Amino acid sequence: PHIEYHISTLPWLSTPPSLILFAKLYTRLCSESKMETFKINEPYLDLRCGLSEGPFWERSDNILRFVDIVNKKVYRVNLEQGPSSLKEISYDDSVSVTAELEGAKDSFLFGGKYGIGFDKKSGGEPKILQRYWSEEEEKDGKPKKMRANDGAVDSKGRFWVSAICDPAETTFKPEGALFRLDPDGQFHRILNGVTIGNGISWSEDEKIMYFTDTGDRSIFAYDFDKETGNISNKRVFFLAEEGTGPDGHTRDEAGNFWIALWGSWKVIRVSPEGKITGEVHVPTRCPTAVAFAGEDIYITSESEHEPEKYPESVKYSGSIFRCHVGTRGKPTVAAKLKV
Repeated sequence: PHIEYHISTLPWLSTPPSLILFAKLYTRLCSESKMETFKINEPYLDLRCGLSEGPFWERSDNILRFVDIVNKKVYRVNLEQGPSSLKEISYDDSVSVTAELEGAKDSFLFGGKYGIGFDKKSGGEPKILQRYWSEEEEKDGKPKKMRANDGAVDSKGRFWVSAICDPAETTFKPEGALFRLDPDGQFHRILNGVTIGNGISWSEDEKIMYFTDTGDRSIFAYDFDKETGNISNKRVFFLAEEGTGPDGHTRDEAGNFWIALWGSWKVIRVSPEGKITGEVHVPTRCPTAVAFAGEDIYITSESEHEPEKYPESVKYSGSIFRCHVGTRGKPTVAAKLKV
C-alpha cells in the first residue's frame, strides 16, 4: 500500500529525521510484504491444445514458440502481428521442449519423445542427434513408454532435458531421468528416479541449479559446478500445497521464479528466498509453463481432465494466456551444439 506520513500536521509532533526515516522504512516494508495480484479473464490464443507447453520467446524476431505435446505440434506466433499470424508444424512423434541453436538462426533444438533433435523453424526436416536410452533399455521397450517433458540451456550452452513416463502409454512412476547434452557431443544421464521432471534454472551466481519434480510437488536445489555441469547436495527449495504441483518456471531479471502451479488456477511469483510474492490468476485449472516476452508473460495450459468436477475450467483449458507484469525475464541462452 502507498502510505504517506504528514507528520508536520500533527500538533504534538515535530519532524525529527529519525522519525521520518522510520516512516520511510515502514512504508517500504509494507510495500514489499504486499502480495501483488494479476488476473487474466480470457486467452491470448484460444487453441484448446491437449497439452500446451514449452513457451519460448525468439527475441530477435519477436516470435513466441510453444508446443502441444499431445497433438504433436510446434506453434509459432509473431507477437507484433498478433494471433492471426499463428503457424503450426506437425510431427510424427511428440516434441516437448525447444531451444535456440547458436549459429543456426533458422533452426531450433528440441527434446522429443525418443531423443534430442533439431529442425528448421519452417518445419519438415527433423533429425535426431541423440537418443535417450541405453541399448538394453531400448531392447526392453522403454523408449515407447517414455517421452521428454521439459528442459533448459545453461550458460555453457549445454542442453538439459527431462524424460518421464508417457501418460499416453502408462502411469506416472519414478522411472524418468534428467539428461544433459554437451557442446562436444558428450551425453550424460544426470539423475534417475525422476517422476515428472519439469522446470530448470540457475541462480545468478550459477552456484545453484533448480530442478522441478512435479511428482514430489517440489522444486529442488542442487549445488552446481558450472565448469563441469555436475550437481550435488539435493535439498527442497519450494514445496507446493497438496493437490497442486510446480510445473514449468522461468526467472525474471531480479531472480524471482514465475512458476506455473498446476492444479491451482494460477502462476505464482516466488522470491529467491522461496517466499510467494505474487499471483497471476488464469481462467483454467492447470497452467503448465511460463515465458517472458518483454514485460509480458505467456502461459501455457493443459486440457481439463476432470470436466465434471471442474466445469468452469474447461472453456479455456489448453489455451495460451498473456499478462503484462511490468518486469523482464532473464535472457535465455542458445545451445552450443554442432548440427
